[in-house]
Amino acid sequence: MRDIILSIQNLNVKFSLRGKTLHAIRDVSLDVYRAESLAIVGESGSGKSVLNKNLVGLLDPNGRIDSGDILYYKKASSASRTTDESVRAESCVNLARLKKEKDWLPIRGREICMIPQDPMTSLNPLKTIGAQLYETVKLHHGMNARQTKEACLSILNDVRIDLPEKRYYQYPHELSGGMRQRIAIAIAIACRPRILICDEPTTALDVTIQAQVLTLLKEIKDKYHLTILFITHDLGVVANIAERVAVMYAGDIVEIGTVDDIFYTPAHPYTWALLSSLPQLCSRGEPLLAIKGTPPSLFKEIQGDPFALRNPNALNIDHMFMPPYYKISDTHQARSWLLDPRAPKVSMPAVIDKIKHLGGTADAV
Repeated sequence: MRDIILSIQNLNVKFSLRGKTLHAIRDVSLDVYRAESLAIVGESGSGKSVLNKNLVGLLDPNGRIDSGDILYYKKASSASRTTDESVRAESCVNLARLKKEKDWLPIRGREICMIPQDPMTSLNPLKTIGAQLYETVKLHHGMNARQTKEACLSILNDVRIDLPEKRYYQYPHELSGGMRQRIAIAIAIACRPRILICDEPTTALDVTIQAQVLTLLKEIKDKYHLTILFITHDLGVVANIAERVAVMYAGDIVEIGTVDDIFYTPAHPYTWALLSSLPQLCSRGEPLLAIKGTPPSLFKEIQGDPFALRNPNALNIDHMFMPPYYKISDTHQARSWLLDPRAPKVSMPAVIDKIKHLGGTADAV
């Protein structure tokens, strides 16, 4: 049994907007294993970032956890299955119950940290790179001034910043986009967290720099023994960095499996649609495939499968009842009525078969 470091259980997150309630995260359950790379993918608005903001207590003021638990295990997750309440309390923190900033101080940064999407807006333009890194190390490690600076320069070396002594005294606007992203990574790992959340950290970078950043994250993961949660809508990034993939749609996880499960044997119609829209799978001269329709409004109660109206293979039951999870293998499950033994046989789109003939998963996308 793999060691669970984070267990999200029946999580519901709601926002109050102009007198209405938006149900952004809908009864999500997810286990994250220690030292793995888990990618969370889906369209914009599917709930990826909202889900992960709850892990570091950065939910917007108008948002709230309506129900559910987020169990973070500082030690071996086997403690979560014991009947001894004292052992359970010592090894586990329920992040869904933390309300005040002082409650989050021992967790945010020290245990779980996030790399923001845009380093240009997350870095302070009025402070040097060294000053921003220095205050993070000083706050969490309590070193003297000389030790703190040495630790900062060592971290800059770890993230492959050239001339770290020079960069230490520069401001964010003096650095390239790729360097700023490396600085954001350096600040995130400065506290030696156990879980690193990467919120689309390569979105604003060109392909060459993107590849360098992904390679860096792999190296940092191994060196610092990190568990990485990678939020993205780019399936090419997923193929390069993930070991497992969770597919989100309308605030729910509709399919989860290893990267090979998702790319080679996807089982949910939404995952089929995402993969079918990859430009690499289209032949020259053919129009790019797109998912028709729009996601359902999360202001309203969703009846049945939220993807039903966009699913060309939807069954009558899809419009009536939410499907349960069906186990496909020990590593793979999906929430689709098409997996029910009583459902008619529907094959995945032929275009997805092209992935198998393009070599490895990363090469294919």
